[in-house]
Amino acid sequence: MDSSAISPYLLGIDLGGSSVKAVAVTHLGDRLHEWNRPFDPDRSLHFAETIRQLLREASDRLGPPARIGLSAPGLPASDGRSIAVMPGRLAGLEDLCWTTYLGSPTEIPVLNDAQAALLGETWLGAARGSQNVALLTLGTGVGGAAMVDGRLLQGHSGKAGHFGHLSLNPEGSPDICGTPGSLEDAIGNHNIVARSLGRFPTTHALVAAVASGDESAALIWSRSLRTLAAAIVSLTNILDPEIVLIGGGIASAGPALFEPLQHLLDAWEWRPTGVATRIRPTQLGDLAGAYGAARHAALALG
Repeated sequence: MDSSAISPYLLGIDLGGSSVKAVAVTHLGDRLHEWNRPFDPDRSLHFAETIRQLLREASDRLGPPARIGLSAPGLPASDGRSIAVMPGRLAGLEDLCWTTYLGSPTEIPVLNDAQAALLGETWLGAARGSQNVALLTLGTGVGGAAMVDGRLLQGHSGKAGHFGHLSLNPEGSPDICGTPGSLEDAIGNHNIVARSLGRFPTTHALVAAVASGDESAALIWSRSLRTLAAAIVSLTNILDPEIVLIGGGIASAGPALFEPLQHLLDAWEWRPTGVATRIRPTQLGDLAGAYGAARHAALALG
């Protein structure tokens, strides 16, 4: 063991589609170390082997963690010990009990990755200290999570916060979950080629064209932003958050996203007390889920 070992600490692990990110933090959120380890998603349980090796590295460097938390895509099981539903990707993840697999002497609570990211942002990020927060992650698809009165919403089956599957057009085509005219299909990067009639391979290329003065690109982007604004306005009426956080790859568009979005919200948001919901980019980046997993472990286990 390293002579500079520090214990106790929290170890938050965030399983992504092709890499594992982790952070060792004190109970106050001070970062001790971070990791980013790629894995081969086509190799059976390579993601799990990568996490086990990462835990060994953390223990060698800092001593055994006091608590471990894990976040992953999919819907957590009702007992919070595994992911119960994750079809189509990461074969072997469903029903894998991480406490048993890693031989942990303490229970390892498991959380959905978007919910973990929100927990991280309310602990140490852009919504630090806030009690009512909604998160939207804009990337290939649209993820999300919500906190109401200081409680992270998980819902009856664990799917609470899947804001990408809000229906904004009942006459629209069904999305991957069967939702007609969803937010995800209106702004997600996964179908930008179809939405732009083959003109743009990515949303970043679309935004660059808007910046260069391309009028047809501006029309596509404006349509996407109006749909996003309508979704956010709906969320403010349903959840009444103090702040809406926007993260993910599309959020890197910066002012091209946030400035027109704010103009739309100023026109559409119901503000009975005269106070606007704040719209802010996330702050913790790729480590938000890992920080949230660590925080979840501390809260779940006391």
